[in-house]
Amino acid sequence: MKSIRIDRNRRLRDDPGTGHNRWHPDIEPLIEVAPGEEVLLETRDAADGQVKPHMTFADLAKNDKKVGHPLTGPVFVKGAEPGDILEVEFVDMTPQPYGWTVIRPGVGFLREVFDAEFLAHWHVDGKFARSPQIPGVRIPEGIFMGTAGVAPSHEQMRSWNARETELVSRGGLALLPDPQDAIPASQPIASEGLRTMPPRENGGNADIKQLTRGSKLQLPVSVSGALFSTGDAHYAQGDSECCITAIEMGATAVVRFNLLKGEAVRRKTRFPRFSHPGYFAAPEWAAPHNFVATTGFPIREDGTQECEDLTLAARNAVLEMIALLGERGFSREQAYVICSLAVDLRISNVVDLPNVCVSALLPEAIFER
Repeated sequence: MKSIRIDRNRRLRDDPGTGHNRWHPDIEPLIEVAPGEEVLLETRDAADGQVKPHMTFADLAKNDKKVGHPLTGPVFVKGAEPGDILEVEFVDMTPQPYGWTVIRPGVGFLREVFDAEFLAHWHVDGKFARSPQIPGVRIPEGIFMGTAGVAPSHEQMRSWNARETELVSRGGLALLPDPQDAIPASQPIASEGLRTMPPRENGGNADIKQLTRGSKLQLPVSVSGALFSTGDAHYAQGDSECCITAIEMGATAVVRFNLLKGEAVRRKTRFPRFSHPGYFAAPEWAAPHNFVATTGFPIREDGTQECEDLTLAARNAVLEMIALLGERGFSREQAYVICSLAVDLRISNVVDLPNVCVSALLPEAIFER
């Protein structure tokens, strides 16, 4: 089996021949594989190994800020051409024994509510992760690769940078190209490369927790060889990742590629698709049967009624869940992390106007008592 292996004692900047942290079509592939061939990819965590088990939140201030997410690759897939679909099967994934979750002021879904500084260290014991910062909770393994994608074309890179720049000019949030901490550091890749924070048409940081073992991710190909890369493994995450981090960790992924020739053109595929044939037979973390749920509607705290605002409904559902967890003895910071790791947001209805409904589902199986 072909592989890309990394030195887990070294950061990407000190081992640059193993990956990259920007999307750019000119990044040279590290290995070449044929469709149907399995490849093993060792990956780093989202912060490039800077978070250690002994750290406090104050220690994070010393970390480089623009290193995320270090990706392993690219992998050149023989025969892949623009207009094809690259189907990536996640054959297996193995977590590292340590992970972390952090709440930072000014970021996350509830950034206007939480001005918190909180760091949880997670240690994997068998099939569960436990943290001394959130006692009484055990998070079942639901490992997946948070970031997986193919290289954009030059035209796509220019177009996507332009639309994100325009968004920022209107007051929106986006991380624009920045050479600081970029790998490769060579120009023009460092100054032109797309940041890996948002997912885009090429895949990327979608943080889809259902992309577990056995899942298949379909990505429209835009450059010769597709140039696939992956990283940012999560031991577990709820649908929404509301505090902006899951259980972040390094991992080893085994993937297999299949080419659907010309299918992106024939289907007019714009965004990635994915499937998991065995998903609904998966453990309770994937489709919980024993759960408690809160709901949210688009009504502001001052009583103002909004219409069809799913973001506001989701916000209210999460706040209600944080309150419920508070009733069980958890601090607001602990509850926020639990929501990010284990609570799934579901759109319950979008038609009963004005009050569309979002539900937040908490699996009872995560509690040890």
